Amino acid sequence: MGIKPDVVTYTSDYFDHLYDTCLGLIKAGHAYADDTDVETMRDERGRGIESKRRSRTVEENLTIFDEMKNGTEEGLKNCIRAKISVDNPNKAMRDPVIYRCNPKDPHHRTGTKWKMYPTYDLACPVVDSLEGVTHALRSTEYTDRNPQFQWFLDTLKLRQVYMWDFARMNFIRTFLSKRKLAKLVDNGRVWGWDDPRMPTIRGIRRRGMTIPALRDFILKQGPSRNVVSMDWASFWATNKKEIDPVAPRHTAIIKKDHVRVAIMGDEAPAEPRTEDKPLHPKNPAVGTKKVAFSKELIIDQADAKSFKDDEEITLMQWGNAVVRAVASGDPITSLTCELNLKGDVRATEKKVTWLSTQGQKLIDAELWDFDYLITKDKLEEDDDLEQFLNPVTATMEEAFCDEGVAKLKKDDIIQLERRGYYRVDRGYNEGDEKKVVLFCIPTGKSK
Repeated sequence: MGIKPDVVTYTSDYFDHLYDTCLGLIKAGHAYADDTDVETMRDERGRGIESKRRSRTVEENLTIFDEMKNGTEEGLKNCIRAKISVDNPNKAMRDPVIYRCNPKDPHHRTGTKWKMYPTYDLACPVVDSLEGVTHALRSTEYTDRNPQFQWFLDTLKLRQVYMWDFARMNFIRTFLSKRKLAKLVDNGRVWGWDDPRMPTIRGIRRRGMTIPALRDFILKQGPSRNVVSMDWASFWATNKKEIDPVAPRHTAIIKKDHVRVAIMGDEAPAEPRTEDKPLHPKNPAVGTKKVAFSKELIIDQADAKSFKDDEEITLMQWGNAVVRAVASGDPITSLTCELNLKGDVRATEKKVTWLSTQGQKLIDAELWDFDYLITKDKLEEDDDLEQFLNPVTATMEEAFCDEGVAKLKKDDIIQLERRGYYRVDRGYNEGDEKKVVLFCIPTGKSK
């Protein structure tokens, strides 16, 4: 997002303080050690039944907490629970676990120093207060935990932190569960957390979402508490408004079954030549590009199939031409056009993109497009993810592009005439292969 923090801190910076905090809660009779198994504890909390360990003495609890710290057999059986309530209607208040052991996996920052760790329920209010957070912004699924957060602040006599709840944004045919997304990453269904199909900031940025558009979209949503499921159309339409006025225009012709065009007539260039043309029809500040003209062009198969003999068409950025001979066959391999540059471009039905094969070096490109990861508008919690995964979510076509595309760098955004907007994922000189990799950017319109 381009945000540069003054400092980056971690909860693990406060492990010593959190240990002392828990020690203080135990000594004050506000926490106890519990060796109840997970299933029984879940059942007791659900039914509002007191744990058999809730009445342990402070001395006993302190001894077990020390065993947990040392990772002994007795310590590993236990966790520490805050003594808040047994049967509060808000189940988040029913003696939540605030410390548990995990001696097997070294911590990625503190290594093997600790064999037990604070849970989110304890760490969050303590660290927020210590770090000077004034307002904790949390999505509405945490609303039930707000009284618990406040209990820790009051009981520990910590500086007040104010809570602000907002609804998290949901999108159709998208799931935001980190657990489910991690599963896709781990099993190779996507390329990683920055995959352009992923609903992560890195993912949508790689897809082509700009920072100004993302900020604008988020600010327009406001701090609403209403949970809604939005369509991606308005999201990407915001982005189009940002990129359309500044995205340089280029040309791509699909390699598969491309058609060779012979240009004839008195106006056909005797030798290949180039002209400077604007990169953007409405924004001169974007600059110019070299466009090559010659007697030998290539066009897309789909365009060639639509032509009729003697039909007048417009070759974009050049002028009109009359189709004189289309080679029979499927696919079409070649055709001939006679230039008619005096023709009215407004009178033709078909405006065709093309590339000269002479006077420039055609640039190899991969044009990638992406689809939703799932086939269902809203994935329910108990839905089997595998049943709703879209079998094909990435498609690629190889193309030839105009020579100017070779100058593009990673993260540049362009428009390929008649195809759409693309973000450069890899520039021509940025990999072992001399090719440009382009990711199609959605515009909010259905295809």
